[in-house]
Amino acid sequence: MAPGTRDLQLTVVAGEEDRLLGGSDDGDSDNLRRIQVGVSGMTCAACSNSVESALRSLDGVVTASVALLQNKADISFNSSLLKDEDIINAIEDAGFEAEILPDQTATRSNPRRTLIGQFTIGGMTCAACVNSVEGILRNLPGVKRAVVALATSLGEVEYDPSFISKEDIVSAIEDAGFEASFVQSNEQDKLLLGISGIASETDVQLLNDILCNLKGVRQFSIDQTTQDLEIHFDPELLGARILVDSIESDSSGKLKLFVKNPYARMASKDLEESANVFRLFTASFILSVPLLFMRVVCPRIPLLYSILLWRCGPFQMGDWLKLVLVSVVQFIIGKRFYVAAGRALRNGSTNMDVLIALGTSASYFYSIYALLYGAMTGFWSPRYFETSAMLITFVLLGKYLESLAKGKTSDAIRKLVELAPATATLLIRDTGGKVVGEREIDALLIEPGDILKVLPGTKVPADGSVVWGSSYVNESMVTGESAPVLKEINSPVIGGTINLHGSLHIEANKVGSNTVLSQIISLVEAAQMSKAPIQKFADFIASIFVPSVITLALLTLLGWYVAGVLGAYPNEWLPENGNYFVFSLMFAISVVVIACPCALGLATPTAIMVATGVGAKNGVLIKGGDALERAQKIKYVIFDKTGTLTQGKATVTTAKVFSGMDRGDFLTLVASAESCSEHPLGKAILEYARHFHFFDDLSDTKNGHSNKSFDWLLEVTDFSALPGHGVQCFIDGKKILVGNRKLMAENGITVEEHVEKFVVDLEESAETGILVAYDDDLIGVMGIADPLKREAAVVIEGLKKMGVVPVMVTGDNWRTAQAVAKEVGITDVKAEVMPAGKADVVQSLQKGGSLVAMVGDGINDSPALAAADVGMAIGAGTDIAIEAADYVLMRSSLEDVITAIDLSRKTLQRIRVNYVFAMAYNVVAIPVAAGLLFPSLKIKLPPWVAGACMALSSVSVVCSSLLLRRYRKPRLTTLLEITVED
Repeated sequence: MAPGTRDLQLTVVAGEEDRLLGGSDDGDSDNLRRIQVGVSGMTCAACSNSVESALRSLDGVVTASVALLQNKADISFNSSLLKDEDIINAIEDAGFEAEILPDQTATRSNPRRTLIGQFTIGGMTCAACVNSVEGILRNLPGVKRAVVALATSLGEVEYDPSFISKEDIVSAIEDAGFEASFVQSNEQDKLLLGISGIASETDVQLLNDILCNLKGVRQFSIDQTTQDLEIHFDPELLGARILVDSIESDSSGKLKLFVKNPYARMASKDLEESANVFRLFTASFILSVPLLFMRVVCPRIPLLYSILLWRCGPFQMGDWLKLVLVSVVQFIIGKRFYVAAGRALRNGSTNMDVLIALGTSASYFYSIYALLYGAMTGFWSPRYFETSAMLITFVLLGKYLESLAKGKTSDAIRKLVELAPATATLLIRDTGGKVVGEREIDALLIEPGDILKVLPGTKVPADGSVVWGSSYVNESMVTGESAPVLKEINSPVIGGTINLHGSLHIEANKVGSNTVLSQIISLVEAAQMSKAPIQKFADFIASIFVPSVITLALLTLLGWYVAGVLGAYPNEWLPENGNYFVFSLMFAISVVVIACPCALGLATPTAIMVATGVGAKNGVLIKGGDALERAQKIKYVIFDKTGTLTQGKATVTTAKVFSGMDRGDFLTLVASAESCSEHPLGKAILEYARHFHFFDDLSDTKNGHSNKSFDWLLEVTDFSALPGHGVQCFIDGKKILVGNRKLMAENGITVEEHVEKFVVDLEESAETGILVAYDDDLIGVMGIADPLKREAAVVIEGLKKMGVVPVMVTGDNWRTAQAVAKEVGITDVKAEVMPAGKADVVQSLQKGGSLVAMVGDGINDSPALAAADVGMAIGAGTDIAIEAADYVLMRSSLEDVITAIDLSRKTLQRIRVNYVFAMAYNVVAIPVAAGLLFPSLKIKLPPWVAGACMALSSVSVVCSSLLLRRYRKPRLTTLLEITVED
């Protein structure tokens, strides 16, 4: 079951560049406190920036990060200098409302204050329907937010379960005349199961007794019709797998349970709706063919025509046949349009169905009137029964083709869901860890800590790490990376990827909504539910379009009728036995039918749906339509250095000793000091020293002792990390300092001229120089390099060709930053910037009104990602900055930055084309339908032709959006051929 975006948590940690060799500073101070604050009233990045600025101005705040989309602020502060009330007051003084959120560890066992539920909504035909349903939902008590998507027929509702239930929401939608059903919510203590084995009421009672006696079950409901079991349970007392095993065991194997996938139900409903529309279209077509045959063919066949003219009672035989056939089409097949029009009018709105019902009813009831009038007076006016039938037939054809096309746009989520394996092989171990057996379980019942067996050719069942075996894994379906990835012991694996060769044993650590695949589904789902700002135009037009069309149709009717009465046109224009009213009515009906706003409402959401699916296929996850619209106007792209432009794998390139100390002893001292650090540069030093000792003294290995245990390290006391400076500790009672110049200066360590020159040479070679002092004397320098990504320079050049200005920001020293920037071709460099200051760089570039994108590793860059107009978190793993980033680039390749911007531009171009398709039919065809060309060119649009044009307009828009499926991301070999658009 895919989670809502609120299930995804962001962990904010200190950045690597500004800390140099610092270790983790969590818990270094007893007074350090971290809280989360709910902030209300934020509407844009400027609001979140204001809150961040207000928090950072407080004396005692260590870090402050605001998540705009989550309406939360994450603050770490010194509790001896600040109180919770001071933070609340600072936010409120900035003009926003604030409240302290409960601690995350406590909320795990407490119910959420609000839930996010998904509902399928049937019967929506245009943007006016969407506006109507959204208005109904937003007015319900307890509903915080409601978004409805026409293209997916889905609604997402955030509601307070203490005020309103999902059943109440479904009832409210159905009372408004639409169809509705609940799909899923982000409840963590609910399980929806399918049951097999229930054959009688005795079996139901058995299941009821088992559940009543099962400790931890709060409530349950059994639907015997669908064989569904919904269970609410206490997750601290009962796990999903234990629950299923207990039911099957207590029933002696009679009952079998499996977890139901909500998307499977959604897909079946889509297919059911498409099949239903096709049946209606087929029936309408079959009944309409005889009508056309009687009107077009029979008059040319004397025998058949004489039969139709044979009088049977008050009417001719042909009239009886037409009346019966059209009545079936009008009121049985076309019933759905009357029902939909009625509910729209009941809700005080007008939509496409109102226009269709109005147009078909006008032609049908006029024909009835003409028939009765002819029977009574003998003056037979022309009848237009076939117009009503053909109109409904063409509308149903358009709806069927539209449902097929829309079904293709929603394939992205279904294909992602299909990636998830159905089953997994669980290894059963005894208390000593020995494998004693295995069993096959439902993949949705995997729990953290499970050891799973993955055979060659099968899917990895969950996110985890390899504990045994070696193999290559195809991760292209998740990350977009085509090359197989080698997996060995301790290598991470992603659920849904395919094991190609050898067998693997993996330990699951992320399951359910926490897996990468679930996060991808959640992001794609959220993007497809979102509305781009450009769609506001369509929503506004749709809200006034139908009343305007009805008014225009009445004016057309009145205009032609009055003109005829006044003799403005000759009687030869009138149909045989017709009059001015009949002549005018046909123009009015054509106007009503052709001016449907359905295509206008589909122009934006279908393009966004296809784009999000295409992006996911290429490893680029788009958070919403607003992100797409902003990304295509980007002027500046800011790159973080470490892990973004570089590979993020620091390696020691040189170790220079400036004292009489032995090189091995020097490395032992430095490695011992860094053994307590969590910084990547510290780990690089530790690994370099280990390799030195391993190869320098082979006797240990020959004697059976492995240096991989790091038993050669010295004992360290009083270790402390100094963010932005380095680390310090004591070894053998003497202080050792490992860090930058600032650390040395603050401790009175003199850096001699030849040492300074050596460090400068390192920095000018794009390396970081690390100074080491022991017992108040500088004893050596280590050079550490982080290689650039191979595609960095080409991507930077490609961005310049696209008219985008690249900027690099880093916490590293100025010389190293300049050297790296020069190598990739960036001229604008912001160096020695602390993580909190990266957001300030973003804001400084935004002052000129330019749109700015921030590309970072998604962890320490989250404030800047949130401040930017478009945030791109690169290198998606388990800690991607969901709250902050607008785009999540699943691979660590910088090519995806180009892809994100290029796809955004292509999508907005496609949306503009869609609006041309949607509006062209109305702008061009409405005047023709109204008869403006008839006086000069004798061109008019019969109502049934108008119906065909209306149907084709929607199909044209959706098919235009589907062309985005052919999108191919720019290749590196052709990247430099991109030119700036005028």
